[in-house]
Amino acid sequence: MVGTTDAGPIHLHRNRWICPLDTASLITLYVLAGLVIGQGVLVVWFTCALWRWKRPLLADAAAPPAAIILCLRGSDPFLSDCLAGLSRQDYPNFQLHVIIDHPEDEARDTLDAFVQRCAGASDEAVRRFAERLVVHFLATPLETCSLKCSSLLQVVETLDPGIQFIAQLDADAVPHPTWLRELATALQDDQVGAATGNRWYMPATPSLAASIRYAWNAAAVVQMFSYRIPWGGTLAVKTRLLRDDDLLNKWQHSFCEDTPLFSYLKSRRLRVAFVPSLLMTNREDCTLGGFFHWVKRQLLTARLHHPAWPAVVGHGVVTTVVPLFAIGLFVAAVWQRDAAVQFYASAGVIGYGIGILGLLIPMEVAARRIVRGRGQDASWTSMFDLAKIAVAVPLTTLVYAVALTSACTMKRTVWRGIEYEIQSGKRVRMLGYHPYVPPAQIEQPVSL
Repeated sequence: MVGTTDAGPIHLHRNRWICPLDTASLITLYVLAGLVIGQGVLVVWFTCALWRWKRPLLADAAAPPAAIILCLRGSDPFLSDCLAGLSRQDYPNFQLHVIIDHPEDEARDTLDAFVQRCAGASDEAVRRFAERLVVHFLATPLETCSLKCSSLLQVVETLDPGIQFIAQLDADAVPHPTWLRELATALQDDQVGAATGNRWYMPATPSLAASIRYAWNAAAVVQMFSYRIPWGGTLAVKTRLLRDDDLLNKWQHSFCEDTPLFSYLKSRRLRVAFVPSLLMTNREDCTLGGFFHWVKRQLLTARLHHPAWPAVVGHGVVTTVVPLFAIGLFVAAVWQRDAAVQFYASAGVIGYGIGILGLLIPMEVAARRIVRGRGQDASWTSMFDLAKIAVAVPLTTLVYAVALTSACTMKRTVWRGIEYEIQSGKRVRMLGYHPYVPPAQIEQPVSL
């Protein structure tokens, strides 16, 4: 009978603890396998889109008048390269509107120096750069939105009525000669209201922090593709939509200009077109602190402006909690000396890590094909860099979990030195304006 022999209590103890561990470890193994398969389906979908990136481009005669808008606050490391790419656009009819945050902003010096170099260039298209260029300075920053939204709204008011679409990009994006033509081609579809690309990191010196950013961005790009989240780094919008007060009002009360477009276009029965050939390479390095602050801001834009935010949170929770739970099961199994549970738990964690790392391979191959198709260098990794990426994958999960938790509750954020408050109703308020000050020039408190 139970309790009359030494074997009884031990038997009950094993039924209470060991059997649940067996069941939990098996379920966790299946869940982790399901996560890899589910994410693998999305990766295959995205990779197939990248692989079919070539399409006939608009001829000059069919190219509608366009305006490119570049918003500047501070001089980005690749700003000169960005301007060089804009000066070599093969598009026949466009204007370039550069709006600088303040007359004394350091970006003005970079722009002036580039215009002077263009005057003596041998390339005729580059020499004509100054003729296409219109420079604005931000006159009245709105308190109800970000400085970027204020800049866009100011430029939109000045556009020639004949302009049929605007194209914008970030200063860290380096456009290739057919960049604008590819956006214009995507907009020819009557059901498309906006066309977008996305970023792909190929850092020149991939540190561990840059490797974590690479791994996170690869997953984020697939989500953005699946949820049709536009990317402001390369984005085109038909100007007939800019005459709609609803869209302008959205921008007047938004933290960003790109993410709110999905809901707006859906209400007009229009869609966002992803242009695979506009997967733009970014070669900057970063620090872990800089990445953490940046990724929180990226997540905040989805929280404020995209209906898929609950799905983003759910995905982040599941992909963080389940692997951590498997690790906990393994520790418990070691304590209980249960070899079967140790095997299931470790197989789940290791298999999940290898599976996620393996999903990067087809995306990287497809991305390199696009980059090489533009005549750009795509050989950015060595064996040592690949080892860092392998280490970065599990670290990315932890950093992302903390960033996602913070983004869910954050009430304030800083973007380019300006602090913004997140108010009720997903409203944004700028807490005071001041010209941009480079981080190196900000006085640090004296340590005692």
